[in-house]
Amino acid sequence: MFIQTESTPNPATLKFLPGQTVLASGTADFPSAEGADKSPLAARIFAVKGVNGVFFGTDFVTVTKADDVEWDHIKPAITG
Repeated sequence: MFIQTESTPNPATLKFLPGQTVLASGTADFPSAEGADKSPLAARIFAVKGVNGVFFGTDFVTVTKADDVEWDHIKPAITG
């Protein structure tokens, strides 16, 4: 699956566009790994070292990373 990415005003956050529905409606916010066990996808993203937050919309996922981690290092693990 090809997943597009878009930058956001916050350089520590990227928007991932998988080209399919992420949530049927609404949003889901996971500001930390605690509580991410309610979503297998959020838990998998938080398993990537350096991920600090995950947010789901109907057709996108935004991921916030730690300041000391570069996107080039964690983006492949998130999209893979």
